[in-house]
Amino acid sequence: MSNPSQSALPVGRSLLYLIVAGIAWGTAGAAASLIFRVSDMGPLALSFWRCVDGLVLLLGALALRPRRARTAGETRGRRTARILGTGIGLTVFQSAYFAAVQSTGLAVGTVVTLGAGPVLIALGARLTMGERLGRGGAVAVTGALAGLVVLVLGGGATEVRPLGVVLALVAAAGYAVITLLTRWLGRDGGRTDALATTTWAFAVGAVGLLPAALAEGLVPHTDAPLSVLLLLGYVAAVPTALAYALYFAGAAVVRAATVSVVMLLEPVSAAVIAVSLLGERLTGAIVLGTLLLLTAVTGLAFAETRTAARRRAEEARESGAEAEALAV
Repeated sequence: MSNPSQSALPVGRSLLYLIVAGIAWGTAGAAASLIFRVSDMGPLALSFWRCVDGLVLLLGALALRPRRARTAGETRGRRTARILGTGIGLTVFQSAYFAAVQSTGLAVGTVVTLGAGPVLIALGARLTMGERLGRGGAVAVTGALAGLVVLVLGGGATEVRPLGVVLALVAAAGYAVITLLTRWLGRDGGRTDALATTTWAFAVGAVGLLPAALAEGLVPHTDAPLSVLLLLGYVAAVPTALAYALYFAGAAVVRAATVSVVMLLEPVSAAVIAVSLLGERLTGAIVLGTLLLLTAVTGLAFAETRTAARRRAEEARESGAEAEALAV
């Protein structure tokens, strides 16, 4: 875990950034649903235009900000790994997420993506950073899997489509890669340029998505071109350029488990929009599966926090014992 005193942002501001990002992301799927309803644009083309438009906005932001010194403590190789890894993870995440929303709806697609993401993050953190799950973490992972089973088997063919759930799980994997990479590269407390990382990650995404977007059709057929343009502009500006920059800045400071809990704002806000504005219907099984997933994610974060607290206490005791030995 990075030392807050060494981090580029204070923890309080980082949490605020994550809250704004989570709420903004919850509106991205709703905008995508509206685009799918009024045009024949596909998820890969939508993801491509999101990357391109977001890239243009972020390049403008980079050009307007004051010149700053090169990021301290980060070599060219680390910057390259950060940008490529983030770009690939981001591309998989948002493309599969839009496809899941198109297939199984905004509420279910968002809940599965953001519910499975923290489980994959916990497992990935165990494999890559040695973070232990513990008994509480194992129970939380089991609860999340139970929530997914309830959603798939109990949702009904109309509300929950297995293909959409699979796509949401792929999106969750991309989300996990982004979070783990951001956290792993930020562990040493070195300052990172979140805006530059986000900008060039979108460039990687745009290049990677171009062939698939061309095959799918870059320019959609629609009877409401102005609505499509406005929705694309909104997706590029708010849940893309703004939200990703805030997310990467906050996630480099705050613990991964805390990030997972704060990001629950996204499925909650998406579910509210889906029911109140898009007319989606939530069955009892969908509600139950959603509650299981969100409860599991919250439990996972608390379990991870308790484990971290015990580890810090043990390190403090060991440091005290070493100090006493040296004094003797």
